[in-house]
Amino acid sequence: MYRVFVVENGVQATEKISTLVNEGFSQDQIYLFAHDENRSEHLTEATNTSEVGFEEQGLLGSIGNMFKKRGDDLRSKFESLGLSHMEAEKYEEELDRGKVVLIGTSH
Repeated sequence: MYRVFVVENGVQATEKISTLVNEGFSQDQIYLFAHDENRSEHLTEATNTSEVGFEEQGLLGSIGNMFKKRGDDLRSKFESLGLSHMEAEKYEEELDRGKVVLIGTSH
């Protein structure tokens, strides 16, 4: 099970994180993505959300992402959290528009 929100900024992200927590997701089940890697890291730290890593992607997936372009890397991470290929493309396009994507997953 997963829930996805597309927001404009950190304030809206914080509000939606509260919504996800109220729905039963723990902080370590909530992931935040922005197309700009620095923005993504900053918002992840500020909102105390998780990063997609070895556990979600496996060793080979994590190593493979080191050599991918940012958009490919993001789509791969979305799919590792349970989104379909089409959904991953859709949400990566939102990131291209400067939006922030939040995913709560019990995956």
